[in-house]
Amino acid sequence: MEGNLTTLPVTEETIRKAEETLLAYRAAKAPLEARLLENEQWYRLRHWSTMRRNPGDPEPASAWLLNCIANKHADAMDNVPEPYVLPREEGDAPDAEALSAILPVVMELNEYEQVYSDVWWAKLKGGTGVTGVFWNPDGADGLGDVDIRKVELLRLYWEPGVSRLQASRNVFHVESVPNETLIDRWPFLRGRLNGSALTDSALPASAQTGERSVVVDWYYKRRCGGRTVVHYAKFVCGNLLYASENDERYRLRGYYDHGLYPFVFDTQFVEPDSPAGFGYIDVCKQPQMYIDRLNQVILKGALMAARPRFFIRSDGSINEQEYADWTRDFVHFQGGSSPQESIRQIDVRGPDAVLVRILSDKIEELKETSGNRDFSQGSAASGVTAAGAIMALQDAGGKLSRDMLKSSYRAFTKVCELCVELIRQFYDEPRCFRILGEAASIRYIRYDNARIRPRVEDGLYRKPAFDIKIRPQRSAPMVMSARNEMAREFYKMGFFDPANAEQALGCLEMMEFEGKPQMIEILRRRRGALVPAAENKGLTLRAGSDAAGMV
Repeated sequence: MEGNLTTLPVTEETIRKAEETLLAYRAAKAPLEARLLENEQWYRLRHWSTMRRNPGDPEPASAWLLNCIANKHADAMDNVPEPYVLPREEGDAPDAEALSAILPVVMELNEYEQVYSDVWWAKLKGGTGVTGVFWNPDGADGLGDVDIRKVELLRLYWEPGVSRLQASRNVFHVESVPNETLIDRWPFLRGRLNGSALTDSALPASAQTGERSVVVDWYYKRRCGGRTVVHYAKFVCGNLLYASENDERYRLRGYYDHGLYPFVFDTQFVEPDSPAGFGYIDVCKQPQMYIDRLNQVILKGALMAARPRFFIRSDGSINEQEYADWTRDFVHFQGGSSPQESIRQIDVRGPDAVLVRILSDKIEELKETSGNRDFSQGSAASGVTAAGAIMALQDAGGKLSRDMLKSSYRAFTKVCELCVELIRQFYDEPRCFRILGEAASIRYIRYDNARIRPRVEDGLYRKPAFDIKIRPQRSAPMVMSARNEMAREFYKMGFFDPANAEQALGCLEMMEFEGKPQMIEILRRRRGALVPAAENKGLTLRAGSDAAGMV
């Protein structure tokens, strides 16, 4: 990229203006960054650094807030989403079935379950989790592949005041990289990494040395040919490394054909003037602060009451060293007066019972505010022991968790849509996928984008479209127990008797539960009928949904 940049759309002057825009975005985002860094301290139970008054006082850091976050995260991991793809037109059904099998493989190769976990931690701590869906040209041994990873919100900058990221004119992602790594990749940078005004907020100050430089990924939108396209540029310390506008392959079409920024935001509690939200630490940090302050007062009072202290007259006759030494059997004093006249114990009242009651109220307030009640944690303090009853109580008390999960599923749908669009754009060469289905059956799929690329049919422009449906992989023990109990009830009622197949199928049609298509298939098979194609479609997709790997 050291050529004659003056004839190209993106030049060194363009990069200088982009850096100025980035610094303006960063200044506007400063309050959010300060809040995120403070929340991280609360998450790590290091919040006394912001609350300390007397350094000598006890600093208890109870984990009620951390327990709330951990339980919300556990709810999310009990319901990890799994996609399958539905066609919008009948002719696209084969590709929808293939994509339903391929998407889980792509996600497994990207260790998506770990990405999902990391994004949820960020969502609960700071209110926003961000997933990046990129095309990695070096993936799949140089063939290129979809790259899904968690993006640190502290490293992302957008236009102030917009409520949706896609409405921002520019989006910047910054990351500190060792200089030697950059020089190995781009040798012309030697001697040109002389620092800049940019820093990486996600790194501690001690790690931001002169041996590292901040690399900026700049995404921006332009109008071209009556449509909006997204372009991409990469630069460091004012040096241009790549620009899609300078690349003949992407100059008119944009870097990504889908025309979207490759970042998906999953917010906890929405703010109207920002794509980022706020989370449970922001909501619950005040009750947690008072819990810890009350704990501090109670502990300090208990310590003071447990350690006796004394008033001693300056002209008294008590030998203080001997009096303070509990190993001595005798303590000397002078004069004929009583020792009690020279020394008297200081009376210290222990913690008042009202403080303990207020502390309990604050703990209950935090539980109520976060929706982290006993049954949501699997506790049965009131004596309820039946699996069905516990599950019913958990279900009634899990509205907040279900709401959070629906938000994440909407974000997951966008992640899957971006994956499909990258497959549509870049899977020019056939790839072979090994799919592990039910009963350990293995099948192989060779797939490319030939049938899903935009094309003209009968004089009309057509781009195959798909819908993404989310299927949670629920793994809660009580859910499993309830399913087993339901299966036993079906058996007792004779559902599996071929003579009762018609009545059982009629009953099932009126019911809703997970695994219903599989149940219908079993009963129809026992009755000796074939499964209609419309009902069997979901079953076929499910059989190819478990990924084993990619060849």
